[in-house]
Amino acid sequence: MADTAKDKDVIEEEVEEESTTTTTTTKKTSQWHKTRTTKTSATTKTTTLTTPAKLYGKDLSEYDDVDVESLLAQLSPEEITILAKEVDPDDNFLPPDQRNSYECTKEATGPLNRKQLIEHINKQAIETPDQPEFEPFVQGTVRGKKWVPPPRDAREIEAEEQIAIDMGEEYEHALNDATQEEIIDLAAILGFHSMMNQDQYHASLLNKGQPVGLGWDGITKSTQQKLFPMDPPNSTDVEESIKRVKDDDSKLIDLNLNNIKNISDEKLEQLFAALPQNEHLEVLSLTNVGLTDKTALLLAEAIEKSKTLRVLNVETNFISPPVIVKLVQALLKCHTIEEFRASNQRSAVLGNKIEMEITDLVEKNSSLLRLGLHLEFNDARHRVAAHLQRNIDRIRVKRLNQRK
Repeated sequence: MADTAKDKDVIEEEVEEESTTTTTTTKKTSQWHKTRTTKTSATTKTTTLTTPAKLYGKDLSEYDDVDVESLLAQLSPEEITILAKEVDPDDNFLPPDQRNSYECTKEATGPLNRKQLIEHINKQAIETPDQPEFEPFVQGTVRGKKWVPPPRDAREIEAEEQIAIDMGEEYEHALNDATQEEIIDLAAILGFHSMMNQDQYHASLLNKGQPVGLGWDGITKSTQQKLFPMDPPNSTDVEESIKRVKDDDSKLIDLNLNNIKNISDEKLEQLFAALPQNEHLEVLSLTNVGLTDKTALLLAEAIEKSKTLRVLNVETNFISPPVIVKLVQALLKCHTIEEFRASNQRSAVLGNKIEMEITDLVEKNSSLLRLGLHLEFNDARHRVAAHLQRNIDRIRVKRLNQRK
């Protein structure tokens, strides 16, 4: 009895030790695995349920124990090449020429010349004759099967027929007697845009009358652009204008040299040298005359000594941002210039540093009223606009006081 009790204790210990273990089975096959875990108060047991994998409806479980590496080792290089052509390795790290089955065995005839290849393709496209039509084209003849819309459901037709709006005799009489133009105007007022085209809608809103020939079935056409005559070329004589500036002609108040291409640097230097002695010129326009940094610096020196110049326009030239700063700085010494324009230069963007320098110079100028420069940063734009408005208000109050 003692031996029996001892054996029983050993068996209970083995059962308890077995019940506390967790069994996990892992097998590298091509089957789909499903894991189910059952928990009790004293044991945790994991059971793996497998679903056989299939290919084209065939069970692949018989190939689970096959060693693929040993099979591949038995293949010759030619057989491996044939197998590689049939199988696409879904690997993004492989180059395309190693993934596809096409292999070009021809040797390269030379380096790739893209221009010659495009010319060859264009030549072949031009020389290839078009395919002749087996049947001649006949206008209005329908070839093939013509699309016929399916018949509508009878219930939808009955529902549409039953919809009726009782608007009263007066409204019905007014709509029955209304013309097409009046109905279009009413649709525009009510916002029924789908009932009319664009020309009819805008004509109704602007009260222009309906366009002729544009009824309910009218087609909106593009509005014809207005043709304006070309501006005549600038016929100002540059040499004569320079002479008049030197002679301080009292009738020369506005000098416009815009869009004159053949003004040499020597002539511009003569003009800028004569500006300080002139006491009648008020407006000087030098738009699109090929003004460079060299001549613009001479203009800046002339501005500092000018006595009557009020408007200066040097837009659309080749002035760099630092030289534009020099021009704005020269305005501080010339207290007569009220308007300065220098946009659309060689550099489209001035930059934050240049814009801040221009802003600081403008805020020190008490006579400038208008500035024609594209400032990209909001801080510079707001500060310049606020200062110019203060200058305008101060001069306006000063003139009102002078009149009193």
